[in-house]
Amino acid sequence: MKKYSAEFLGTFWLVLGGCGSAVLAAAFPDVGIGLLGVSLAFGLTVLTMAVAIGHISGCHLNPAVSIGLWAGGRFQAKDLLPYIIAQLLGAIVAGGILYIIASGKAGFDVSAGFASNGYGEHSPGGYSLLAVLVTEIVMTMIFIMVILGATDKRAPQGLAPIAIGLCLTLIHLISIPVSNTSVNPARSTGVALFVGDWAITQLWLFWVAPIIGAVLGALIYRFIGGEEG
Repeated sequence: MKKYSAEFLGTFWLVLGGCGSAVLAAAFPDVGIGLLGVSLAFGLTVLTMAVAIGHISGCHLNPAVSIGLWAGGRFQAKDLLPYIIAQLLGAIVAGGILYIIASGKAGFDVSAGFASNGYGEHSPGGYSLLAVLVTEIVMTMIFIMVILGATDKRAPQGLAPIAIGLCLTLIHLISIPVSNTSVNPARSTGVALFVGDWAITQLWLFWVAPIIGAVLGALIYRFIGGEEG
């Protein structure tokens, strides 16, 4: 239960910190943090939690990461479902807390997006379903490769949280205009449930694409990173 509780709290922090920065601070009058700030916020949530709970649960904070680590031979199948449930619950609770905070401002409209991921007319830049699908697959694939590489016993020790956090920052810098950046089904679900409507209808893509990307990333790393006999 300690591992599952750590995943719950870590995913809670990722969604509250990352999506919270997008909803509350990105366009704040005159001193908004913008896309760079939101990208850094997501990266910092992972970096801080990797240090805080990495030694407890591995700090996955993401169903796609758990699946990718399993596909990469780093995670046991018996823990997949409990981890994913804990991550989803953490994300949903964070979405609820963020909703309570954001709705305390006059004029708040959850239907405006609430940091949800989308394609077509609900993509920040109006990108198509195919463009969003490819983006989410490729970004998650690289993310898993970085995670597996940075945590490899042959990699420089102690730098994994920095590498992984900065990788997620870079992923957001690239893809926020395309999909609002998911690479994490729990993060997408945690806010989509409060938006409802189109966010729920399009949520399937932000489960399917990250999972495909995670498995591809794991298979590629097993090929390039496997020790030669």
